[in-house]
Amino acid sequence: MSYLLGISAYYHDAAAALLKDGEIVAAAQEERFSRKKNDPSFPVNAIKYCLRQAGITLSEVPEIVYYEKPYLKFERILEIFYRYAPWGAGQFIQGLPLWIEEKLFCRRMLRRALSQIEGFDAAKHKLLFSEHHLSHAASAFFGSNFREAAIVTADGVGEWSTLSIMRGEGNRISLLKEMRFPDSLGLLYSSFTYYLGFKVNSGEYKMMGLAPYADRDGELTRSYVERIKRHLLTLHPDGSISLNMRYFSFHKKMRMVDERRWEALFQLKPRKPESELLPQHACLALAAQIVVEEALLRIVKTAKELTGSSNLCLAGGVALNCVANGKILRSGLFERMFIQPASGDAGGALGAAWAAYYIYQGHERIIREGEKDRMCHAQTGPSFTDQEVRIFLDSLEVPYTYMEEEQLCQRVAELIASGLCVGWFQGRMEYGPRALGNRSILADPRGTGMQKRLNLKIKFRESFRPFAPVILKERVSEYFEGVPESDYMLLTAEVTRAHRLALPDHYKELSGKERLALPKSDVPAITHVDFSARVQTVDACTNPRLTQLIRAFDRLTGCPLLINTSFNVRGEPIVCSPQDAYRCFRATDLDVLVLGNFLILKNK
Repeated sequence: MSYLLGISAYYHDAAAALLKDGEIVAAAQEERFSRKKNDPSFPVNAIKYCLRQAGITLSEVPEIVYYEKPYLKFERILEIFYRYAPWGAGQFIQGLPLWIEEKLFCRRMLRRALSQIEGFDAAKHKLLFSEHHLSHAASAFFGSNFREAAIVTADGVGEWSTLSIMRGEGNRISLLKEMRFPDSLGLLYSSFTYYLGFKVNSGEYKMMGLAPYADRDGELTRSYVERIKRHLLTLHPDGSISLNMRYFSFHKKMRMVDERRWEALFQLKPRKPESELLPQHACLALAAQIVVEEALLRIVKTAKELTGSSNLCLAGGVALNCVANGKILRSGLFERMFIQPASGDAGGALGAAWAAYYIYQGHERIIREGEKDRMCHAQTGPSFTDQEVRIFLDSLEVPYTYMEEEQLCQRVAELIASGLCVGWFQGRMEYGPRALGNRSILADPRGTGMQKRLNLKIKFRESFRPFAPVILKERVSEYFEGVPESDYMLLTAEVTRAHRLALPDHYKELSGKERLALPKSDVPAITHVDFSARVQTVDACTNPRLTQLIRAFDRLTGCPLLINTSFNVRGEPIVCSPQDAYRCFRATDLDVLVLGNFLILKNK
């Protein structure tokens, strides 16, 4: 019996993952415990949780693996400064002490941070370092149940690599091709995120949600696409890109782009955060999405040619682009596809641990027939017993009703069908950015006003943002086209024509607000303005209690799906504990809170 601890930290979305003989014991992001969104801090709370879950101290973990190689990253920082000197000298001088501490003396820094945890002995613990993109690749390939696969990883930047094509076979991963900094699809997409007034490394999904408000065949969108390809980058046949660095600043300043050049190129001023969204903003977001999709489709085609595999694994922050993922799936290039649910840096902690277990230690990889993947349905975070929940509620004298599962699901289905919004807190917390039915807000997708109510009164976020459906797996083909299953909510699909409503002839001339207000299907709250939805499928294997709830809702309404959005408000991480859930419940217009088997009604 052996344990391995993987860690990601010091950039964004820090996390810890603990393996026992290669199997996941626990994995979680630090933000869920610290309550700081995308917390980059050393994941001391996440590590302590993992050890508690295993019932061990750190002294029983002989090897600890960090998710990237700091020396290589520092080498890149120095070389890029030298290449573009004297620009960025101020930033370089200002940042040098921190870079030296974090990159050059990372081993010392990690040991100092680990000393906060019971059982750490620097003389007895071996510190290992995995390369950033290898950590991503390992998280996807070893997280899948494929014997062999093509692996594509894409993000902003690791040490040098920004995109890699690898081949996984058995317990080995080999690099076939890579793209290197400063050429980066992730940084390209983040540059548009920045220019459109959203926060880099967290607002990219907002830009993805904004894009469908523009017309793919519209004159301005096509013009923006042409300008991007002519001026910002060269798109090569294999999918790699070469950025025109005259238009970018991320390599030499604290800003992503040269705003003066971008404004001249697009005839559009950089949008200030929280300011009005114009049609031009949606067109620019869609143009960026189109270019990234085209590049990714070429890249996975190249991966197919290089590996000959019928299986594809995806990881890295770019793999969270569910629109592009849906297009890759429907391209038919691969028979099977696995996307790591914690594709960002958080998943790097798990990938680093798996890379050490299989590649460094050389353990045999056993494929279990009938097992879909090895991610434990991404339910790897803390859980809480009925006794713990009862003690908490009694301490605040909160009135509640305790119900057995069948009765609970029936009652909650009735409440949702009556138009109420439910905070649903069950089992182990999810790993990755998506709430998959254990830390979720659930609601009726049939109501025309539900999307607006959830955005403005409960989530406190932009009104244009879409909501995802969770649907019974056996019914998915009735409602969505081209998605046989989507356990981790990482694919978009279009609503089937049988459930669409007729739109007026002048639909494309309507403003974004007018398109948003117009029902487009008989489940309008989860149907985006382009008839798409980010789909999650569920069954008794992946989430039995949520499946039972949806079945009860289906019996009542004839609708086999619910709105599923993460249990949090804007700017905060997904809730972790009953205390977090209760605070969110009290601070919003949520009507109902379900903590395990305990039902709490706001009007009580």
